[in-house]
Amino acid sequence: MHTIKLFLFIIPLVISSKIDQDYSSYDSRSPEPKSRFAMLDDVKILANGLLQLGHGLKDFVHKTKGQINDIFQKLNIFDQSFYDLSLQTNEIREEEKELRRTTSKLQVKNEEVKNMSIELNSKLESLLEEKILLQQKVRYLEKQLTSLIKNQPEIQEHPEVTSLKTFVEQQDNSIKDLLQTVEEQYRQLNQQHSQIKEIENQLRRTGIPESTEHSLSSKPRAPRTTPFLHLNETKNVEHDVLCTNGIYSIRPSNSQVFNVYCDVKSDSSWTLIQHRTDGSQNFNETWENYRYGFGRLDGEFWLGLEKIYSIVKQSNYILRIELEDWNDNKHYIEYSFHLGNHETNYTLHLVEISGNVPNALPEHKDLVFSTWDHMAKGHINCPESYSGGWWWHDACGENNLNGKYNKPRAKTKPERKRGICWKSQNGRLYSVKSTKMLIHPTD
Repeated sequence: MHTIKLFLFIIPLVISSKIDQDYSSYDSRSPEPKSRFAMLDDVKILANGLLQLGHGLKDFVHKTKGQINDIFQKLNIFDQSFYDLSLQTNEIREEEKELRRTTSKLQVKNEEVKNMSIELNSKLESLLEEKILLQQKVRYLEKQLTSLIKNQPEIQEHPEVTSLKTFVEQQDNSIKDLLQTVEEQYRQLNQQHSQIKEIENQLRRTGIPESTEHSLSSKPRAPRTTPFLHLNETKNVEHDVLCTNGIYSIRPSNSQVFNVYCDVKSDSSWTLIQHRTDGSQNFNETWENYRYGFGRLDGEFWLGLEKIYSIVKQSNYILRIELEDWNDNKHYIEYSFHLGNHETNYTLHLVEISGNVPNALPEHKDLVFSTWDHMAKGHINCPESYSGGWWWHDACGENNLNGKYNKPRAKTKPERKRGICWKSQNGRLYSVKSTKMLIHPTD
């Protein structure tokens, strides 16, 4: 470009000098050969300039041609990328349509299973009521039969009693079959929920927004828990019917419906009221939170004193405490216990039954529950010193399963006292990694 500008500047000068020389030839009478030589020099300069200009233009054309080729290559790459993106977008849309169709089918099946579960549950309740009535009739007839046998030993069993016993046995078998069917329906319902959740996650990963009309969350979905059980209507049904670990809804007598975690041990169902595993949940909570519960039932949690009281006030219960230390040694201890209401600060009275770990809680004494913001009158401030809410007596002991979650090693004694620990009456201190507190009816 600089060469072109230079020669565009030189050419007018050469032409002007040529014109001046022409004019000067008219004025002066110089010899003719000298003028010709001057014109040849000018032509040579002009030719040389034009040659250089041509070379510059040639280089410029080559350079421009290379730049145009680069631009075309980039455009081809962009076109190919855009075409690939279009194909991927079409594939994602097809997958989204297929996922939506599958989701609709699963939701229809989910509703069918839910309706079947509700229907089976109602049939089960009616059968249980019929069973109770039949048992009462059988007992009455058995009493009459016993009196008849005593008075007339040779008389054979009455045919009506025999038929009633046979009918009751048939009803029992029918109820067992229905229970198995209900359990299978609940299992299928949970599988349906898992599939729906997985499809929702796949739709979120595609990044394509869902319309309101077909949104998976546009309709309220049934919870993962089973239909709630009326503990005041069917005695111990929560521990006889439920046979898999999981979250269930219950309604104790004179109480609201709430969820609990059922933990099965040796074909017996226990209600989990406290669980510590990794320190993810802060247990240094207020009195209100300890009263009504906190945490997640599928992780670390405290069920709540009010909920625990609403369950155990119905009958006699067993308290089981399970401990695991940092060497993966597992221990347990069981108590028969009585829990007071809110007016007594949920006073706990314990009597040891069995276990493989020395007892650390006072027996035959009133243990009062306290937190850092709620201390019973006449009791020292244990939660302030030990962290977390717990049942205390007239002195602060070194056992507190709701204390701060401490990792093992390199902990001072004050820190250990504020953490989860279990110090038995023989002086041995167990540093605890995980804890469970569970309850179960004595009968």
